[in-house]
Amino acid sequence: MLSIITICFNNLDDLVKTFASVDGQSYLPMEHLVIDGSTKADIREYLESHPQPAYRRWICERDKGIADAFNKGIVHATGDITYLLNSGDTLYDATVLQKVMAAFAQDPALMWTNGKLNLFRGGIWTIAGKRFEKDKLYRGMHGVFHPTMFVKKEVYGRRGYFDITVKYAMDYDFICRIADEKNTFIDYPIATFDPTGVSSNSYLASTREMFQRYRKYYGRSVKQQLWYYRLIILHTFLGSSIGKILYRLKVKAGLQKV
Repeated sequence: MLSIITICFNNLDDLVKTFASVDGQSYLPMEHLVIDGSTKADIREYLESHPQPAYRRWICERDKGIADAFNKGIVHATGDITYLLNSGDTLYDATVLQKVMAAFAQDPALMWTNGKLNLFRGGIWTIAGKRFEKDKLYRGMHGVFHPTMFVKKEVYGRRGYFDITVKYAMDYDFICRIADEKNTFIDYPIATFDPTGVSSNSYLASTREMFQRYRKYYGRSVKQQLWYYRLIILHTFLGSSIGKILYRLKVKAGLQKV
């Protein structure tokens, strides 16, 4: 059974958008947990004053940040499969949950999945994502996007929850720890990523932190350091006018790899 967890912070309009994408699924979750750490009361008041599906419940209280909010949702989840869908992010279409749950049903030994993501990159919307490869963890997330990951709750019991000392790259830190758990790739867009989120606006800090986590688990490597420089240069280039033009041509020509 599936538990969707949505964390939010002072962004009611984004949350309502996320609700609509969940409620429109052909396969509905067993529960949808809303973890609201807002400083304002508008989200709580909305939840209490607007009829919600029976599967939606919420916890409205301050937390210690994103990782702490994730952990709170996971601890309170009652489903055996968890999915972290942040407020503002949306499921790609009405068939997503049905496709993902079918994958878990076909292989009871499966522990986590990832898929493709619809994201805003180089000034255009594009579909990206690829199969997880442990030997390429030195490249960072490398086509594995957190909004596409479904994880069995038992994995957290074995590998630990999200590290609350990590400000941005808590998803990558977690992937480093679950790299040996059985996983599969769902070759389909899972979600549309909100381009105004924290991780989008803090790319450089997130990337630095991500590679610090790699060194914690796997040690230093020359190829990891070189890949870090590559990502920073590429990010800067894609932010330029010429970079956006060339990226659009690359996507149009079907040359995008992830």
